[in-house]
Amino acid sequence: MNSIAEGPAVLAPTQAGALRLLQAVRPHDYARSRNHLQGAVTRLSPYITHGVLGLPQVLEAVQAAERTRDPKGRALDPDHKFINELAWREYFHHVWQYEGKGIFSSLHEGPMPESAYARLLPADIREGRTGVPAIDEAVRELYATGYLHNHARMWLASYVVHLRKVHWRAGADWLYGHLLDGDLASNHLSWQWVAGTGSPKPYLFNAGNVEKFAPPAWHSRGTVIDASYEALEDVARSGKRLEGRPGRLPPPVAVSPAPSAASSEVKAVGAPSSEPPLLDRPPFDLPTAKVSDLDSAWLIHPWNLRAPEGWPGPVVGVFAASFHQRWRWSERRWQWVQALMREHTDRILWCEGPPPPSACTVADPHLRTWLLPGQGQAVPRIWDDPGRRCRSFSQFWTRVRGAP
Repeated sequence: MNSIAEGPAVLAPTQAGALRLLQAVRPHDYARSRNHLQGAVTRLSPYITHGVLGLPQVLEAVQAAERTRDPKGRALDPDHKFINELAWREYFHHVWQYEGKGIFSSLHEGPMPESAYARLLPADIREGRTGVPAIDEAVRELYATGYLHNHARMWLASYVVHLRKVHWRAGADWLYGHLLDGDLASNHLSWQWVAGTGSPKPYLFNAGNVEKFAPPAWHSRGTVIDASYEALEDVARSGKRLEGRPGRLPPPVAVSPAPSAASSEVKAVGAPSSEPPLLDRPPFDLPTAKVSDLDSAWLIHPWNLRAPEGWPGPVVGVFAASFHQRWRWSERRWQWVQALMREHTDRILWCEGPPPPSACTVADPHLRTWLLPGQGQAVPRIWDDPGRRCRSFSQFWTRVRGAP
């Protein structure tokens, strides 16, 4: 299999691994080739999601490196594509801040009524056997690495919603649990953008688009996506379905063993033949926290996997039961996050209740129902919030950049 999982997709669960990738960012190469599955993408998103790297830190490091490389010592233009993509992440969290649980429902009506979409994801999609190589390769890549190129995510979401008529929420919940970089705002609002419930129109793709941006194993001529954009638009906005040859299935691949808790690196050798289970608690034993365990401690949690320098008190890693009972993770993600936690502490606890007021943490919105009101430091952001809900990214970008 010509897999994009080889080499750069191996994401070490270490702070050193995150910094190596950060130092390797070449923003101009990124801007030129980011849409290609084998392009110069950064693969920083899992480390950003889990708080190993902060967005301000990423921008500062890339700008400093650019000033060093540029003959005239210039930084990136504020409208550079790399900076624009960082802004998209902040925009999704801006929407989450104002909408709260509303991001888990359609923000507005899509191309078809909600009742037109199934609420369960079909088994052939979950198992990577739709017969459309672009979809089946994406699913195999997801299970093998816990990572998926953004373009492949968009193709997968578009196929699920517009061709298979499955509600975007079913697809978003499924994908979230398997992604190492699964972030509720970025993931669910991206699915809404594709579905047309968070954007003015549905996102569509076809076999020609896949051939332009993906390696040969992904090409899907002769399948249901080998259609014109006009035909696909008609399908997205009606109950019609496109009929096409199922296409070829990729050859079977070897299954690699799951990484152990002590593994320093997640190896991506092959893809599982079926969907790995999603778990509501870790696949390793953790002691249940007592209030006294957390008193006056700095809490490292899955969205803040680093402690402040010079912290005088204890550092404790925590998993909040209330969150994971609602949002399940793959074993790969559990192991990856635990390995990052263990760089800072050997005390990792399972928390059934909220932390005491004396505990210190970063109040990431993933934990807003676990923390006490007002508890925790704010997540560092690049741009100040515009002060009111922006209805589009362009409106958000105009406001945070201070453009007239």
